[in-house]
Amino acid sequence: MADTDKASKPHRPRQAGPKANKKKPQQKTKGQNAKAFTAFSKVRQERAARRNVEKEQKKLHVPLVDRSPLEPPPVIIAVVGPPGTGKTTLIRSLVKKYTKHNLTEINGPVTVVSGKNRRLTFIECNNDINSMIDIAKIADLVLLLIDASFGFEMETFEFLNILQTHGMPRIMGVLTHLDHFKDNKALRKTKKRLKHRFWTEIYQGAKLFYLSGLIHGRYPKTEILNLSRFISVMKFRPLVWRNTHPYVLVDRVEDLTDPEGLHQQPKMDRHVALYGYLRGVNLKPNMKVHIPGAGDFSIDSIKILPDPCPPPEKKRKTLDDKQRMIYAPMSDVGGIMYDKDAIYINVPGNFSRKKQDDIKDVDSDDEEYDPAGVGEKMVFDLQDAKMTLADQMGQSSIRVFSDSAPTVAEDVTRSRRRAVFDNDDDGEDDSEREDDDEEGDGEEVDEDEVDEDEGEGDWRLKRIGNPDDDQLEGEIPFADSDSDMGDYDGGEGEHDIEDDGVDDEDGGEGDGTDSKWKDSIFERAADMFKSNRRPNIMKMIYGDDVDGSGASSNVKTPIKNGSLFNDQDDGDDLFTVKEKKQVVRVVDTTKLEVLSEDLECWEDEEVLDSIRHRFVTGPKAGSGAEGKPANDADGEDADEVFGDFEDLETGAKHTTADGEASAPDFLPSKTTDDLDKEALAKRKEELKRKFDANYDRTSDAEDSDAGVGGSNVYESAKAAMAKQAEVNRAEFENDGPELRAAVEGYRAGQYVRILIPDMPCEFVERLNPKYPIVLGGLLSSEESFGLMQVRIKGHRWFKKILKTNDPLVFSIGWRRFQSLPVYSMLDNGGIRNRMLKYTPQHMHCLGTFYGPITTPNTGFCAFQTVSEKTSAFRICATGVVVDINKSSEIVKKLKLTGVPYKVFKNTAFIKDMFTSGLEVAKFEGASIRTVSGIRGQVKKRLPKPDGCFRATFEDKILMSDIVFLRAWVPVKPKVFYNPVTSLLLAEKDTWKGMRLTGQIRKDMNVDVPKNPDSEYKPIVRQPKRFNPLHIPKSLQAELPFTSKPKLDSKRKKPLYLTERKAVIMEPEERKVARMLQAINTVKHEKERKKKATKMEKQLERSREMARKEKVVAEKQKKRMREVHRNVGLKSQNQKMVGDGEDRAPKRRKTK
Repeated sequence: MADTDKASKPHRPRQAGPKANKKKPQQKTKGQNAKAFTAFSKVRQERAARRNVEKEQKKLHVPLVDRSPLEPPPVIIAVVGPPGTGKTTLIRSLVKKYTKHNLTEINGPVTVVSGKNRRLTFIECNNDINSMIDIAKIADLVLLLIDASFGFEMETFEFLNILQTHGMPRIMGVLTHLDHFKDNKALRKTKKRLKHRFWTEIYQGAKLFYLSGLIHGRYPKTEILNLSRFISVMKFRPLVWRNTHPYVLVDRVEDLTDPEGLHQQPKMDRHVALYGYLRGVNLKPNMKVHIPGAGDFSIDSIKILPDPCPPPEKKRKTLDDKQRMIYAPMSDVGGIMYDKDAIYINVPGNFSRKKQDDIKDVDSDDEEYDPAGVGEKMVFDLQDAKMTLADQMGQSSIRVFSDSAPTVAEDVTRSRRRAVFDNDDDGEDDSEREDDDEEGDGEEVDEDEVDEDEGEGDWRLKRIGNPDDDQLEGEIPFADSDSDMGDYDGGEGEHDIEDDGVDDEDGGEGDGTDSKWKDSIFERAADMFKSNRRPNIMKMIYGDDVDGSGASSNVKTPIKNGSLFNDQDDGDDLFTVKEKKQVVRVVDTTKLEVLSEDLECWEDEEVLDSIRHRFVTGPKAGSGAEGKPANDADGEDADEVFGDFEDLETGAKHTTADGEASAPDFLPSKTTDDLDKEALAKRKEELKRKFDANYDRTSDAEDSDAGVGGSNVYESAKAAMAKQAEVNRAEFENDGPELRAAVEGYRAGQYVRILIPDMPCEFVERLNPKYPIVLGGLLSSEESFGLMQVRIKGHRWFKKILKTNDPLVFSIGWRRFQSLPVYSMLDNGGIRNRMLKYTPQHMHCLGTFYGPITTPNTGFCAFQTVSEKTSAFRICATGVVVDINKSSEIVKKLKLTGVPYKVFKNTAFIKDMFTSGLEVAKFEGASIRTVSGIRGQVKKRLPKPDGCFRATFEDKILMSDIVFLRAWVPVKPKVFYNPVTSLLLAEKDTWKGMRLTGQIRKDMNVDVPKNPDSEYKPIVRQPKRFNPLHIPKSLQAELPFTSKPKLDSKRKKPLYLTERKAVIMEPEERKVARMLQAINTVKHEKERKKKATKMEKQLERSREMARKEKVVAEKQKKRMREVHRNVGLKSQNQKMVGDGEDRAPKRRKTK
């Protein structure tokens, strides 16, 4: 009862914080629009304007050309994170949201349709450094998963550093495992701490999502919906490397190698087809490609395939269920899964037909199982097939004409043979036939195409039939020429058809009435051909024999009379044709072919004089009678040159009023000089407009239309780029896909099939769809190898320092390879590139190594190993490519030492520095010096002993001096290139390259060999003995007494003072000594006090004297001031008296 009666604690409302701010009354503005009623202060307005300008400038960046097509490829979203952070669960949740599909297993890329204008490709990144590198090079958006219950892991920071070197894409963080926190306060603190650490690595304000927990194995729908909305509105900025290189994220691999060859040689190289969306820039057919983890390859063929996951055709506000498509060939989607060499169809349930023995006991009333869908019906139809496809083809028949007997495929001759033409000359040699065969004119007849026609015209055909058939003897009546068949415009009346008395299929005589089907055959074929096929501009200009580049080959090509079709298009016709012998030479139609008869007119001098003024060396126009041009003042103009003529295209005749011909409209009426002047004036006007746009910042209507100039340089640059992109897009807009692919390459956004020959067999046998396969295009400059110079810096989180010639794994461009770098630094003002044994700490240095040439300003990262799994940071260095010179000039310091073996005044003979006279000759004139600092120079070698030389010095050196020579020796980087072939291994993360000697000894448990010369030995120094000083007696006599040596004779007995002995006092003597010591102590103390008192008195006296001197100085100063004042007044009075001499003296009042 006492507790209940106790008064409760009164409520204390918050005075500060978010809740208190909410309850505070908000200040009302003057009007509804808060921005319209800002502060009236000039300082605040200036500050606000400055802030707005700074915000706009921060948003600006260097404009890049956006090469994305109108229908872009799917956006690659990489889900990255350490193991156990929920990457697979997140992909399943997103795919379920977009497509309503449940993915049981995620292997390889998963492409979904997310909206009416966007498709997404999800790919999961493994906890492997190779996968991280490949994903970082192609990802458009990175979903970085972080385990909130554990915190940031080292793999997260490694991936962020890889992203920074290879181009930073968009990054969004996702915190998972938030349901492990039971305390809300700890959860809030953890969120805040991880958010600020994430902002430190990315940028301030980077988006971070929170996934609270799992519901039925997936993340909550609201949180996934929020994440998907941010993904759908995300904008991507083009990166430099991807904006200049094509690449394909392979989503399906197919082995097309001949099975017979595999049976004979299982380890042979494979022919592999790679499928995927083309990204980046256009891919040229002859471009080389690189597959990270496999190597460099050449492309055999490229084929554009229908889009397996197309965007919706009808743009609606929301997507229908049919439009929510998913394409994941390596994953088990819809029961179909693509493997490296097969396609597996997973059919749930039992769809096999029951045998008769199994249904004997079944009642007849039971109904047979009906398939539920199209897929089940297809499986049942395959099970009901009673014969193979080859048997069905063998029993198939074809009827050529409606009134003819059907021809069975088994009755046709199965042997392959060449078609024989009747009008071939017997004298034609074999070489011409071989040439025709190479040009594709005499093609072989296939087994299944022996009845087919491969041409038209006036050629005679032979029917290839069964020789045992008596009814098919002779030849089929056919026309011999175009006159028999009729022209394209249509012949009049019946045409004569050659009749050789051949019976038709029904045994009747073949006459003209049996060939009515031939009437107007060419007109119908021409109409059908023109209606179904668009004209090829390249073929119309350059002819039929055009290669992929559009250039016509100047070879002999047979002409087919009356032929409308190409050879490749005639593979499905009925007959095999024979060619005529007529051959012409195809020439380049862009060049004008001039006959020799047309050049005879230029031999006339009058004709030459008529055009002489057109050249620089000729007379000027209008200078005189000789220099008068053809169109002078006589009224004769270009009409006189042309005369009457008829336009062959339109059929119109051009004549002048008086019967003379006038020049056509398309020819200029002005002279060439006038045209040149107009072109020059137009060019000057264009240059002036550009000058005004760049310097005067003037923008008129014409400049804005052209995208040049304007007050904002950034907007002008973007407008110019957009206009150029529109021009490029419109250039090939009306061309066919084959022509566009041949000229500009295969465009980004297309789903292509790329055939790669000579692929290692390990790539197919050890294919793992969980690891990404990237196919990157190589530019022409990136196919060569050489020395590259980079600016490199050891990572501050890497514990060890890097040593020259230690192997490192570099990731530059698409490639990952191992090389041996040599570190150096510019010395002596950038003149000398001096080698460094180790990388400096916290600063950049230069590195040179051998590898594939990569364009400058390309970022890279380096690793010591890509297979070791350690808790330490694995990225050892980062940098950028500086130069791609294929030569290097790196020098290192070399100090050679020697000792003199014969010393003269300023000359000495040096040994033990060189080993031969050739080395001495190389270093003649080099500077040398001793340890004591005496400088010298190498002069000449000595004949004996070999390697010794004569040197001169500034002063005489000693025999104990050491002479050394400082030299610079060139260092050549080692040519070593070892590509990382991780995709060819069964375990992708176990690739090992070159190892250090210490690592090999550790792996093999081998001790370090001991060199006796390297062991420490006790240092024994002999005492130095100096010779006695000897002074001649003549010199001693002249020396003063103080400098004369005092040499006493040796005494036989030592003096008493030299041998002092210890004295031991008696007790009485000790007392006396102790008393004397006490008396002396008292005496010394008195003297000290007396001295201190004296010092104090002296100090007091000095103070008094200083005070007195100060008073005297003041008095003296005052006295001098009075004196100076009187002197000044006196001088002033004298001056006034001198000025008043001319005036009358002033009267003074007298007393």
